[in-house]
Amino acid sequence: MSLGGHLRELRKRFFIGAAGLIVGMVIAFIISGWVIDLLAQPIVHIAEERGDQDIALNFTTVSSGFDLHMRIAFAIGLLISAPIWLWQIWAFIMPGLTRKEVRYTIGFLASAIPLFMAGLYVGWLIMPHMVVLMANFVPNDQGIAQFYDYATYYDFVFKLLLVIGISFVTPVFLVALNLAGVVSGREILKGWRVAILVITVFAAAATPAADVTSMLLLAGILCVLYFAAVGLSMLFDRRKAKRSATLLPPEASA
Repeated sequence: MSLGGHLRELRKRFFIGAAGLIVGMVIAFIISGWVIDLLAQPIVHIAEERGDQDIALNFTTVSSGFDLHMRIAFAIGLLISAPIWLWQIWAFIMPGLTRKEVRYTIGFLASAIPLFMAGLYVGWLIMPHMVVLMANFVPNDQGIAQFYDYATYYDFVFKLLLVIGISFVTPVFLVALNLAGVVSGREILKGWRVAILVITVFAAAATPAADVTSMLLLAGILCVLYFAAVGLSMLFDRRKAKRSATLLPPEASA
């Protein structure tokens, strides 16, 4: 295909993916009010616990409400339309890949996407506990009011979910580096002490200090995923060693 043909193909894939995103955003916009109610549940809990009805999600401008709806619609629409735009990306690059690269790419996506969704779910479970715990640091005295700016609150939730979702995909990147020959399974295993330390620090930072259960849950899941990546990497190393041994002549293999 000529350069012009590639550009036309890219434009076609881009428009199909963008159309899928727009449809996903329309669907997400319809349910965005329900999502905002879910996001505001920790704030409602804090207000009921303190008996202060002034604690609420704060909208300071005329267009603040619409802006929050659009932010949520884009984030959820991106997830809803993921099968469409991911397929368009795949359909564009697949003709230039070898069979081996196609298998690796399919395996990477098949494992990374469910793990990312699982990370989002775990982050969603942790988020209310973090909001409630952080509110305990605000003095409950007369003359001190607590307001939650909608943009700051949304960014906090969005970044928390994104960070935990990406952390769940990290083991898949380790396996991908092993398949690319960058690092061996033994080398990944050698750093298990450092990995556990990093996982523990990350889990402690991503969860409330007083909520030990959430921290142990997140750290335990990440440790299991890490050692699963080590096991897969060592299995792939053994297969590579067997294949290289069969390809060498008997004198060289000996």
